[in-house]
Amino acid sequence: MELYFVYILKCADDSYYIGHTNDIERRLVEHKTGLYVGYTVVRLPAYLVYFKDFTCRDAAFTFERQIKKWSRKKKEALIEGNLEALRLYAKRKN
Repeated sequence: MELYFVYILKCADDSYYIGHTNDIERRLVEHKTGLYVGYTVVRLPAYLVYFKDFTCRDAAFTFERQIKKWSRKKKEALIEGNLEALRLYAKRKN
């Protein structure tokens, strides 16, 4: 069974990068070494602060897209595992 991962990196500029992959170890090396060209390459170092695994690529992709739209506070509640705050921010429109 292949696993897919949604992950959040915290970058040197204090921003978050959200992505998904089927090989999280390889992808983290790519980010760390600058081989993954894109958002993080100019914001290194970037550190893994959250990941969740899925057994379905579509579910991982959908979750990635969902959390990319969230506010910073809601993302941080997810990272911290603070379900109460996550529910609170989910009820807010802003």
